[in-house]
Amino acid sequence: MSTHHHVGERIRELRKVRQLSVRQLAERVTISVSLLEKVESGRRTPSPGLVAQLARALAVGPDRLTGQPYINGGETEDQIQSVIPELRRILLTYDNPDTLDVAPRPLAVLAAEMDHVAQMRQDGQYAPMGPLLPGLLAELTHVALASRGEEQQRAFWWLARGYRATNSLAHKLGYHDLSLTAVERVHWAADRSGDPLMQVTAAYLKSGAMIRMGAYASARRLLEGLEQEIERLAPEASLTEAQIAVQGAVLLKLAILEARDGQPGRAAQRLAEARAAAGLLPGDSTHYEMSFGPTNVRIHEAASMIDSGDTERALARLREWGAEQDRTEWELPTGIAKERASHHHIDIAAARLAEGDRQGAYADLAVARGISPAHTRYHPTVRHTAAALVRMDRHQDDRLAAFARRAGV
Repeated sequence: MSTHHHVGERIRELRKVRQLSVRQLAERVTISVSLLEKVESGRRTPSPGLVAQLARALAVGPDRLTGQPYINGGETEDQIQSVIPELRRILLTYDNPDTLDVAPRPLAVLAAEMDHVAQMRQDGQYAPMGPLLPGLLAELTHVALASRGEEQQRAFWWLARGYRATNSLAHKLGYHDLSLTAVERVHWAADRSGDPLMQVTAAYLKSGAMIRMGAYASARRLLEGLEQEIERLAPEASLTEAQIAVQGAVLLKLAILEARDGQPGRAAQRLAEARAAAGLLPGDSTHYEMSFGPTNVRIHEAASMIDSGDTERALARLREWGAEQDRTEWELPTGIAKERASHHHIDIAAARLAEGDRQGAYADLAVARGISPAHTRYHPTVRHTAAALVRMDRHQDDRLAAFARRAGV
């Protein structure tokens, strides 16, 4: 198994190319020299926020540091990879599509299939979802462009969801240029859907791309504007459940942004606002494919602490919440979107590794894989964490080695 070219090695190589010392680079991203040394040696998994900061300081995109897209080993044979060229063609010809060999199916049939695809997206089932997308997007595009009135708006509404699924697939596989194009197409379709909340959703996705690139000021302005826009949509401040859910997702995104931007106080304020919004809902919800509710607020609270570098407090909070369940640590309730649940355990694995709990880190990675194998396989933090665990493994644990191989290490 080769662990060459992990994220830390890429950082070190680019730092030398830029003729920066460890201290100079650490000062540029306001972290300690010892932390940067641990990252470069592969003993510490950098948070997504730190990856964005380092990429910006080194004048590259985050994908240059993470090594995405991952095309190596058995992944070159994945059917999921083969749909990427077709998706590029579909997104390029979005307003001037190729002629279909047969007439598109009725909108009701396409909507039902897209609803199924959206559920697969939330569950991280990328392999079965990917091959469905090109044909479905093509049919919906023809229906949307050929229809008029309310049916046309509905077709564009479903098309926006299809582009969202494309964005998620491209982002998870590491095709960030394709992901950004898909986000623009979500905007294009949402603007024609006649649904203001779908337009907010499109802008929300764009803010996520901004955060991943470290464009915090731009993302903050956009998200704060979205929060105000949702308030304007509600007469006499009486928000519907869907509006509350979308607004709550915006608040959680702001919390993560502030945590990554080194503003833990602001992050805590946004989390408090999201917690209050979640209290207005009967429970966890998925309006507009936004996982929002009490559970997701807690997931983001832990994630914001981890992104801020306070991994000890994040793990302590899990123990506090676990006591409420009469458990050692907090366990997610059933019914949470599998991609979201898997992501939580990936974050916690990185936090455990930072605190020196290698066995616990591996256990959380295994839980994440059990929840959503594809999401775990393609997540960069999994690769970083698994590679670090292998490098520190003195007993040559076969289970850990096998996990790392499956993760592409």
